[in-house]
Amino acid sequence: PVAIKGMERTIIDRGFEEGWVEPRPPRVLTGRTIGIIGSGPAGLAAAQQLARAGHDVTIYEREDRIGGLLRYGIPDFKMEKWRIDRRFEQLKIEGVKCKTGVNVGQDITIQELREKHDALILAMGAEEPRKVDIPGSDLKGVEFAMDYLVQQNRVVAGDTVENQIQAKDKHVIVIGGGDTGSDCIGTANRQGARSITQMDYNPAPPEDRGPNDPWPLYPRVYRTSTSQEEGVNREWGLHSKEFVGKDGRVVAVRGNKVEKEGRKITDIPNSDFEIPADLVLIAIGFTGPRRTPLLKQLEEAGVEFDERGNVKASFGIGGDHFKTSAPDIYACGDVRRGQSIIVWAISEGRKCADIVHRELQKKASV
Repeated sequence: PVAIKGMERTIIDRGFEEGWVEPRPPRVLTGRTIGIIGSGPAGLAAAQQLARAGHDVTIYEREDRIGGLLRYGIPDFKMEKWRIDRRFEQLKIEGVKCKTGVNVGQDITIQELREKHDALILAMGAEEPRKVDIPGSDLKGVEFAMDYLVQQNRVVAGDTVENQIQAKDKHVIVIGGGDTGSDCIGTANRQGARSITQMDYNPAPPEDRGPNDPWPLYPRVYRTSTSQEEGVNREWGLHSKEFVGKDGRVVAVRGNKVEKEGRKITDIPNSDFEIPADLVLIAIGFTGPRRTPLLKQLEEAGVEFDERGNVKASFGIGGDHFKTSAPDIYACGDVRRGQSIIVWAISEGRKCADIVHRELQKKASV
């Protein structure tokens, strides 16, 4: 196999070491101002493109550090945070400003930002976790994966974190088979978990491509992440039905085995199970942007949302791409397309920046 990630990382690291990657501040300023809500990969990518085009760009970030999902959602053993800082130093030289600790919708309203800027870009990501609506979900020890990962990223950064979610000496169950679940496994191993079980209601994928999965489609085959290689018991075709508690804390997960055909899930008779658990981490995805006062203000400003709760912004080709239903408000990344991967967010940020630049230039020429 070709190690694309390793090759690309080596190239960019060498580029910085040799001084080949240099800031590109604009030669001419346009006098136009743009506010970007969110400093994740989509927001940072859009900010850099627009600053290089000569616009005055300000990022508004709720957290105390820039980076969004890159900073607090991905463990350091998977991506070192100095890489974010290195890139942002380049952005600052190019003219990008960032106001951290600003909770838009609370510390400043959407209306105030609209009065302050010629255009707004929504790049808040999709952080509302999908919930498991079964008995015992409110027990202590049943946690959302992202709460766990954010805490641990803060600890690694040197922050003081109270009421830490800790896996040391515990039987840990991770519900969900995606990247977030894998990150939880790696983190729990580093914290010294007694045992880790990963539950997935999907059947185990095949070792090789099937007839309905030809090249060049992304192969739907059995994979083992580096975190899983470090130690985990992977269980397939399991459906959790109840979190069992004692004195208000989770002590086990009950459920049964299932068969899955397409979207249809069928319980297998006489397949009940109970797995001991001191910590359960829910990692089954996200449903859209966090439900905060910001969303209410966006609705009042005329921004529409789709049936999944994402900001409704046009998909397609041409000048309407990335536009919301409110004038001069655009959206890119996970807040628009739903949870996805970093490269999609970067791509959308850059493309959205191009559309915003074109629209502002049209207005300037009228």
